[in-house]
Amino acid sequence: MTHEFKKLIQAYLSASKIGLKSVIATVVALKGSSYRRPGVRMLLNSNGQMVGAVSGGCVEKEILKQSASVFTTGIPKMMTYDGRYKLGCEGLLYILIEPFDPGMEMMTSFEKTLKDKQDFEITSYFSKTVNSSESWGSTISFADKKDYTFNKKVQNKIITNGGLEQFIQKLEPCFKLIIIGAEHDAVQLTQFASLLGWEVIVVTSPSDPQNLGDFPGANKLLAISPESVDISELNKNSAVVLMTHSYVKDLKFLNILKDSSPIYLGLLGPAKRRERLLNEFIESNPSVREEFFDIIYGPTGLNIGAETPQEISLSICSEILSVIRKQVPKPLKDKVGKIHLNISL
Repeated sequence: MTHEFKKLIQAYLSASKIGLKSVIATVVALKGSSYRRPGVRMLLNSNGQMVGAVSGGCVEKEILKQSASVFTTGIPKMMTYDGRYKLGCEGLLYILIEPFDPGMEMMTSFEKTLKDKQDFEITSYFSKTVNSSESWGSTISFADKKDYTFNKKVQNKIITNGGLEQFIQKLEPCFKLIIIGAEHDAVQLTQFASLLGWEVIVVTSPSDPQNLGDFPGANKLLAISPESVDISELNKNSAVVLMTHSYVKDLKFLNILKDSSPIYLGLLGPAKRRERLLNEFIESNPSVREEFFDIIYGPTGLNIGAETPQEISLSICSEILSVIRKQVPKPLKDKVGKIHLNISL
């Protein structure tokens, strides 16, 4: 959920520039089930604007109403929302609402953390009591080991008073998708991946005329040859989809990628093309490690009957997500037990 927190930070900065105050609401505990799990957040500005959501849209109006006192007093408060009678989700949400004004020092550390692809941690201190307390609030810590509060005005205040409950959330770097190819289907895949909050890098040929604006949602466009691809940052937090529509180019890129370790390497095209591509690849690289073939998915995507570029993009993103989450795709109606994993009641 790093990309969601990133959007809240951007919204806070925009609001503060025009003199608006902000508060942040965090689901810190859950009894039963709900649309979203603990750790989801939304930002509210003093002009009534809301950024993000903690549910499917049913809880947010109540949070806006409850946030009024936090804007007035500057004191964090707890609220509950019982979805068992209002949403049909059979869950009781515990939501911490607190002032959000972390200061520029925290912003600098946050930007550096994103750039360096590092984990960070947010800890919320609260009590499951519908009340207000200056002892409640959240801290955020980065690789520099320094803790910052969500509200810089209490930076020097000991927030970890005894008897408080803690919700600790570890947030990982944004997932990265490298799309090698610049045809129309690459544009569609870029858009779908960006909606998931993934950092998208598009690799094109040096002779291609495209620019970054041709790929809405992309973070970077690299017009480079296969030999110039940097594989050093391809790890379990990244995926690659090879879709140049050129057999020769795909083979060249595959030869470069053989020493990389993304969690997923998708090959666009039918099974016969994949077999031909891999056979020729093995002939050129007889000593390639066997583990490399474990990350290859070709044809890329799930079998959902996809026909259009948009549908194909959906199937590819769905398969990548299933690999990331280590799930075997199947209809939820056939799943036994909870929809979400690792829910603490």
